[in-house]
Amino acid sequence: MPDLPDRQARDTDEAPRTEAERRRRRAQFLRELAEARALRDRVQPRRAKVARLRHAMRMRTFRW
Repeated sequence: MPDLPDRQARDTDEAPRTEAERRRRRAQFLRELAEARALRDRVQPRRAKVARLRHAMRMRTFRW
């Protein structure tokens, strides 16, 4: 295959771009997840309070 070295060069050139793209997509996902959690907390304040208390209890009883 005569185009094999060209393809390998392209793959190494694209690697940082795909890593940056992956990081960008991950950051976008985490932003949307935080936004969804905030919305759920506003819509269901009692459930959010119970979840916070439950999480705090788990953290107090967790052994490092």
